[in-house]
Amino acid sequence: MMKEKGLVHIYTGEGKGKTTSAVGLAARALGHNLKVCYVHFLKRPDLYGGNEIQSLEKLGADILDFTGGHPSFNKSLTTNQLKEEVRKGLIYISGYVKTSPPDLLIMDEILIAVRDGFLAEAELIDFIEQKPPNMEIVLTGRNATDMLIEKADYVSYIQKIKHPFDRNIKSRKGIEY
Repeated sequence: MMKEKGLVHIYTGEGKGKTTSAVGLAARALGHNLKVCYVHFLKRPDLYGGNEIQSLEKLGADILDFTGGHPSFNKSLTTNQLKEEVRKGLIYISGYVKTSPPDLLIMDEILIAVRDGFLAEAELIDFIEQKPPNMEIVLTGRNATDMLIEKADYVSYIQKIKHPFDRNIKSRKGIEY
């Protein structure tokens, strides 16, 4: 367990690299024998981020997934179903961090859940305020709210200046996913 006070990181913005940054921090923490829990929200790990997350799992990270993807990619999920899944996920994680707190908790795409109304901003702020004092938290996703930015200790805004997708170059395995 970390002895230092755990801080809150936000990786947000329209650019590529939010999840990649979180994965890099997780790899660093695991390299220092810290306990890591990586949680997927709104992102199907089999389609997006599967292999690097599998690598983290091989290195000893706990991997949790609470949704089958965002409704814009998975039409079988209703908004109400997704709200319930995200809510259940946050309740589960709240219990998890109380009984077996990781040194580093990554909540990938949780900011999208707030942006799209699947999770109330107040619920996430409450979770942050009640976290174990030595636990580091990373929140990723576009459109971090002003209130969440205020609560964070680190905020990285990842801006897209140029991207191959704009030239109709498809995502490449091992690079973009």
